[in-house]
Amino acid sequence: MLSLSNCLTDIFMKSITTSAELKIAIQQLEVQQANELILLKEEFSRTKEGLKPMNILKGTFKEAVDMPDFKTGIINAAIGLTTGILAKKIIIGKTLNPLSKLLGLILEGFVANKVSNNAGEIKSLGSIILSKIFNRSKKVEKEVERV
Repeated sequence: MLSLSNCLTDIFMKSITTSAELKIAIQQLEVQQANELILLKEEFSRTKEGLKPMNILKGTFKEAVDMPDFKTGIINAAIGLTTGILAKKIIIGKTLNPLSKLLGLILEGFVANKVSNNAGEIKSLGSIILSKIFNRSKKVEKEVERV
C-alpha cells in the first residue's frame, strides 16, 4: 500500500495535464486517505485497549508470573519463612519475656534469610537424604523378603 507522501510524490512528479488525470489523482488520494483512516482507527482502538489500567495490570502480572525466577523466588521465600517460624517455635517456644520474644524474632528472620538464600542447596541436600532413606528401606525390604 502506498503512503500518502509516496502517492503525492508520484502525482507531482508527473505533470497532470488534463482534468481527467486530475480527477483520477484526486480519487486515488481519497481512497488512500480512507484506507489510512481505517488503519489509524484500528491502531487507536488497540492502543486504547492496551492503556486500560486493568489490561496493564494483567499484562504486568502475566509477565511476572511467566518468569521462572519469580516462581522459584516465591517458593524459596515461603520455605524460608516457614523454616524461620518453626525454628523460633522450637528454640524459643511460648514465652512472655520480651527479651526472649525479641531474640525469637531475630532468630526467625536470620533462619528465614539463610534458608531462602540457600534454598537450592537445601533442596538438593534434602533430596540426597531422602534418596538414601528410601534406598535403605528398599534394601531392608529385600532382606526381609529373602528371609
